[in-house]
Amino acid sequence: MTDETILANATLVLPGETLRGQIRMVDGKITDIAPGSAIPAGAIDCDGDLVMPGLVELHTDNLERHIEPRPKVNWPHAAAIIAHDAELASVGITTVFDALRVGSVVSNAKANYGEYARALADEILGLRDEGALKISHYLHLRAEICSETLIDELDKFGPADRIGIVSLMDHTPGDRQFRDLKQLQKYVIGKHGISPADFEVHVATQKALKAANGAAHEAAAVAAARRYGAVLASHDDTDPGHVARSAEHGAHFAEFPTTEDAARACAAHRIKVMMGAPNLIRGGSHSGNVAAKTLAEADLLDIVSSDYVPSSLLSAALMLGDLWGDTARGIATVTAAPAAAAGLADRGHLAPDARADVIRVTRIGTAGAVRGVWVQGRRVS
Repeated sequence: MTDETILANATLVLPGETLRGQIRMVDGKITDIAPGSAIPAGAIDCDGDLVMPGLVELHTDNLERHIEPRPKVNWPHAAAIIAHDAELASVGITTVFDALRVGSVVSNAKANYGEYARALADEILGLRDEGALKISHYLHLRAEICSETLIDELDKFGPADRIGIVSLMDHTPGDRQFRDLKQLQKYVIGKHGISPADFEVHVATQKALKAANGAAHEAAAVAAARRYGAVLASHDDTDPGHVARSAEHGAHFAEFPTTEDAARACAAHRIKVMMGAPNLIRGGSHSGNVAAKTLAEADLLDIVSSDYVPSSLLSAALMLGDLWGDTARGIATVTAAPAAAAGLADRGHLAPDARADVIRVTRIGTAGAVRGVWVQGRRVS
């Protein structure tokens, strides 16, 4: 039996333009797109709502919030993963790269930095195989350069694990995002509740780990990305030197560059720039880094990530569309651009034969409300 859905009388967000029309989905694929406001028999009348590709999220820490809803509260993982998946579907995200840290500090239990990625990945992939998840899940391994176990943890993964992204995470105090030690102290003490003395130990430990393991860990992460068939991403590039090194490694995109100089260097090296939606919506970075709006106004922003607020992804794309006077361009930062950066050619755009990941959105002032979500043509929210 053919599984068919027609969304009609919609404002279709197509590559490079919007137009009133209808879209037909059959057996998981988009089959037809036609202009006009006609409503065929059996179609869903979208009453002019935006109909766009499902959102593609490359970097989210949202799962962590479900697994540890309060400090030291470890929620049952299956329930947490299913709730995380449902939340993403409800805000229009149809493809997600779940960010998992690899690289731990095992010599100091007080650091609360133990290994977890392999076991949690097995749970995510197991639920996916059981058909328990609504949207498409890939893995994003966040390779912690300042750690003790990165190489061993990377070796526990392989090409069959749906690893789409490996990012190089250098959190050395005094460098990159954490170049301002006062800001870092405020962040670490606020998040972990440690004392100023413990913070000084943390700084010394991280610097020592970078000195001892940094070069070997960086090389291992780059090699692992190639072995998995994953895209490589840089993280928190701050100056052109960081970007040049990212380019040498073959990075496809840069997560959250911290300065305009770094973003300009990314553009020169043809590395796509990704910024956080919360940064854009709040009007600036919570840690004093460059504002996403500044990069958008300078035509240096390519991709948006919800980071830690899933609902921010759609809002940020609509904001960018308004800022640029081009709705299709704004929406592309959360659909076509991230899909292309991750090497997913089958989604992120409305076109015949594309995967039928589609959402319907009602504009409410400057924001948007998700009215329907289809993954491979099947309604999930």
